[in-house]
Amino acid sequence: MPTVAGVDSSTQSCKVVVCDADTGEVLHRGRAPHPEGTEIAPAAWWRALREAGDGLLDRVDALAVAGQQHGLVALDAAGRPVRDALLWNDTRSARAAADLVDELGGPQEWAEAVGTVPVAALTVAKLRWLAEHEPAHADRTARVLLPHDWLTWQLCGGPGRATPVTDRGDASGTGYWSPAHGQYRHDLLTRAFGGREPQLPRVLDPFEPAGRTPQGALVAAGTGDNMGAALGLGIGPGDVVVSLGTSGTVFARAPHPAADPSGAVAGFADATGRFLPLVCTLNAARVLTSTAHLLGVALDDLDRLARTAAPGAGGLVLLPYLGGERTPNLPEAAGSLLGLRHDTMSPAYFARAAVEGMLCNMADALDRLRARHVEARRVLVIGGAARAPVVGEIAAEVFGVPVAVPEPEEYVALGAARQAAWALAGTPEPPPWPRPVAREVPAPADPGPGRQIRAAYAAARATVHGRGHVEGSAVVP
Repeated sequence: MPTVAGVDSSTQSCKVVVCDADTGEVLHRGRAPHPEGTEIAPAAWWRALREAGDGLLDRVDALAVAGQQHGLVALDAAGRPVRDALLWNDTRSARAAADLVDELGGPQEWAEAVGTVPVAALTVAKLRWLAEHEPAHADRTARVLLPHDWLTWQLCGGPGRATPVTDRGDASGTGYWSPAHGQYRHDLLTRAFGGREPQLPRVLDPFEPAGRTPQGALVAAGTGDNMGAALGLGIGPGDVVVSLGTSGTVFARAPHPAADPSGAVAGFADATGRFLPLVCTLNAARVLTSTAHLLGVALDDLDRLARTAAPGAGGLVLLPYLGGERTPNLPEAAGSLLGLRHDTMSPAYFARAAVEGMLCNMADALDRLRARHVEARRVLVIGGAARAPVVGEIAAEVFGVPVAVPEPEEYVALGAARQAAWALAGTPEPPPWPRPVAREVPAPADPGPGRQIRAAYAAARATVHGRGHVEGSAVVP
């Protein structure tokens, strides 16, 4: 029985699943933490991968890595990091992103060039920040990789033994690779990096192998975490995924590339040769964990508290921009709590407002996709926050469509394992693994409460940030 492994190297941890290559059945699991922070030594990812995969990876026939998108791994001529890697959620490059947008002539030009308008998260903006603030490090940078590229390279033997590669999904999040044309925009790279042109990894086809481990296992191309989740879930037409992890993402599979001049929708490629229009927020599951910490309760208790409050939380509204925000683009914003009254100053109302605020932010993101002609017949809610049953129930109210909450699983790692099985088989399409079992939450018969929740949230957002209108949304206070 051939076996494959999928690695999810996320912001917070490294997860490994080992699966039957033919059926997708999960046989073994491993996990190891990553250090906290927004800049990390890449060696920490490698240590975590080896810890999570200890006793597992040596016995598989193939493996692949799906990693956090966008980060900057800058290497010298010998393949050593010139500094700690900057992660996607490091917002110091916000000014650099805005400057790049202006220099090229505006958002429309970037959207047409690479499908995505630079924000602080993108690699291209981090390169500009490095060039401006750490020119000595920039001068030493001979090669630029993404987190998953670097781990794939280490699995294949590293410097002197393998050539760095990437895949079209993760490359599409750099800001200097065009999904529509399938090629790097070296002119944008050099513009961002002050005239410097470091080497970039070769972009592999979806099921093209990257190489082999020293033990002989086939290493697949790997991909970004959102692309891995889409592959692990086996999403089809009409499915939209709302992933509530450290970040929040809303994405769907599409046959054609997207180019949104507003910058809200990132026109990514997926891991199958198609495309993955995506909207990202910086605040998702940690909104709930931070609320639980403030209230001094466990997450299970937060779920219970939120259930005891009526929809709308008595008028209490949380704008969940606890770590700045990417969509809407408010990198310096902080969270805001509005509607405090004597009768709403209770743990139950606060818990309900936290869940509603997190989901209203994601509903605004879903509206952005709908405005780009993405059909949403069903929403699949995944990620750490989806483990609270109340999240799926409130999501159906706020999104106004049926919601499916797949059984908890490491879908990013599962998608990487499916990609590894695909590379092992060498077939035109990924192996047809079964779609996950999901808890179905129907759309509410009365859409009124959900609309009222969103209207209150939009009014609060307009009050604080002057941004009442969301493109494509019917919620305009």
